[in-house]
Amino acid sequence: MTTSAQKTLRRLTIIVLLQWMGATLGLPLLPLFLEHRGGTPHVIGLIVASFFLAGVATQFFLGRLADQFGRRLILIGGLVCYGFASMTYVLPVHAEWFTLSRMFQGASAGAIEVASMAAVASLFPEHERGGAIAKILSAQLLGIAIGPIAGVVTTVATLGWAFFATGIFSLGAAVVALRTDLGDVVFDPSPLPRMRWSSQLLGALLAAATTGVAIGVYETCWSMLLHAHHASQFQIRLSWTMFCLPWVALSRVGGWIADHWNRKWAALLGLANGLIFLTIYPRCHNNAIMPFIGSFESIGSALTVPSIGSLLSQGAHDREFSRRQGISATAQTVALAASAVGSGFLFTQDPALPFDVFAGVGALLLIGAAWSWRAVVGRVLPDETAESTGIRP
Repeated sequence: MTTSAQKTLRRLTIIVLLQWMGATLGLPLLPLFLEHRGGTPHVIGLIVASFFLAGVATQFFLGRLADQFGRRLILIGGLVCYGFASMTYVLPVHAEWFTLSRMFQGASAGAIEVASMAAVASLFPEHERGGAIAKILSAQLLGIAIGPIAGVVTTVATLGWAFFATGIFSLGAAVVALRTDLGDVVFDPSPLPRMRWSSQLLGALLAAATTGVAIGVYETCWSMLLHAHHASQFQIRLSWTMFCLPWVALSRVGGWIADHWNRKWAALLGLANGLIFLTIYPRCHNNAIMPFIGSFESIGSALTVPSIGSLLSQGAHDREFSRRQGISATAQTVALAASAVGSGFLFTQDPALPFDVFAGVGALLLIGAAWSWRAVVGRVLPDETAESTGIRP
C-alpha cells in the first residue's frame, strides 16, 4: 500500500464521517420540523422517502459518470450539492418544498458513497481492500452514532440552522476532495469497458439486497417494537448506540478477516447471523437485555460486511468499480425501501410479522447468493493480480 493511498483513505474517512453526522444530526426532529412547516403525515412520509428514491434513481448513473469522467468530479459534485441542499432548510417555505431538498441530499449521498468506495477499491490491492473498506464503513456507523447525540442541543426552531452548518462542513469537505487522489484521471476519452456480469457480481448484489431487507425492517419497526414492549425512550436510544459502537470498535477486525480469511464464507455467515437475530427480537420482551442482543448482531455484521464489499470489486477492471458500487447501492436501497414499506403494513397486523416475513425473504436472497458464489474463490493472496477473475476454472 502506498502513502498516497493511506492519505486518501484518511481523508475519505473524515469526509464520510462528517457527511453521515450531518445526515443524522436532525433526523429525530425532522418530522416535527416538517409538521411545523405545515406538513401532513402523508407529505412527511413522501419527503422522508424521497431521500431513498433519489438514491435508487441516480446511483448507477452516477457510477457510470464516475467511471467515465473520474471519481473526483462525482465526489466533489456530491459534496457541493449536498451542502447547498442542506442550506435550504433555513428558507421560510412550506414543507412540500423540502421534498426537493431531500431528493438532492439523497442523490448526493449516493454520489459520495459510490465515489468513495470505488476509490478505495482502486487504490488498494485486493488482499488489502477489506481493511480499507472496513474503515469507510466504520466512519459511516460512527457518524450515524454521533449525529443524533450531537443533535441533542438542537430544537425544532433551530433545526434549519443545524442543517445549514452541515452544508458548510460539506462544502469544506469538497475543498479537501479537490486535492485528493482518488486513483483515477479526471477524464479518460477511451470507451468504457463493458461491465462484466458474473456469478460473483450477482452474488454480491443479492448479498447487498439481503442487508437492505433487514435495514428496512429496522428503519420502520425497531422503535415501534420496543415501544410496544414498553421500553423507555432512553432504552430505545441506547439500543441504537449499542448497535453502532461494537461495529466501530471491531471494523478493523472485519477488514482483517476479509483480507486474510475466506471472504465468501465470512459474508455468508454474517448474513445468516443477521437474519437469525431478525427473528429473535420480536420474541424478546426483556428491555434491559435487548440493547445487548443488538450488540451481538452488530459484532457479526462488523466482522463480515467488509467481505461483501471486497467480493463486489474483486477481479473488476478499474473503470468499472464505480458502476459496480452504484448498482450494489441501488440493489440495497430498492430492497430497503420495499422492506420498509411492507414492514409498516405488516406491523399493524402483528408486531412480529415484519421481522419473520422479511427474515424469510432474506433467507431466499441468501440462498441465491450462496449458489451464485459456489465457484468463487473467497481468499485472495498478496501475489495474485488485480486481473484475477475470482472464479475457479
